[in-house]
Amino acid sequence: MRRLCRARLRELHVQADIGLRRRRSLLFNVGVRIVFRAVVAFWRSYIALRRRGTMMMSPTLRKITYTTHITSSVAWIGAVIVFIAVAVIALTSQDEATVRGAYLVMAPAAWFALVPLAHASLLSGIVLSLGTTWGLVRHYWVVLKLSITVFCTVILMIYMGTFRQMAGIAADPVVDLNAVRNASPLLHASIALVLLLITTVLGVYKPFGMTAYGWRKQIEQGGRPSGAVLSQRPLGQHPVRTSLWVYAAGVLAIGLLLLVVVMHLLGRGMAHH
Repeated sequence: MRRLCRARLRELHVQADIGLRRRRSLLFNVGVRIVFRAVVAFWRSYIALRRRGTMMMSPTLRKITYTTHITSSVAWIGAVIVFIAVAVIALTSQDEATVRGAYLVMAPAAWFALVPLAHASLLSGIVLSLGTTWGLVRHYWVVLKLSITVFCTVILMIYMGTFRQMAGIAADPVVDLNAVRNASPLLHASIALVLLLITTVLGVYKPFGMTAYGWRKQIEQGGRPSGAVLSQRPLGQHPVRTSLWVYAAGVLAIGLLLLVVVMHLLGRGMAHH
């Protein structure tokens, strides 16, 4: 009788696992379609607005977006500092409940704080770049800041799996406390803090001048780059024309980032909550 019950339970677990995999696959396919359509719509809208010459945002929308970007970016840095504090407590505390509780709280805290703040900062930054004169690839500081933000966001989404693994280990009372402790969150949070501070410095000081594309666009619009920008390019040297594939690559990168987000939110992340 016990063997039959165990066999029945195993069969139910297998069926539940198969059903979960099917739901994940369905959600993943839906997510891929949504991302693809969003990227196509974004690209068509961007091209249409460029042809009309109406890329600039209204003052009200610009202020709202700018406020959102600053708030989410600063809050992201604050959340990372809190994670560093929690990681230090988990490594140094001698209380078993405190140590296990620290690793158990990291995953849900990351989903409710780090993930939304990272994406709010990234998306609002992209909107500001495309809707203002700074542009997305006109200035080197914008390109560097965007690259660092995309990198941090992707690594965060990948690291969410590690948070879940550490929570599973911490929830097992049989596992020794020394095996529960893990310096990985402290290391990753410290690196993230340094990178986010670099993006803050880039946004404040705006170094390195214009890209070749920014140089060309400003000349086409009848403007003249500042002396600092002119000093970066020898006299008589003409800016290099930026091909359309550069923009296609940028849109593809954004689409891949959104795809990663969909995979983790729909396919893997939310299934554990």
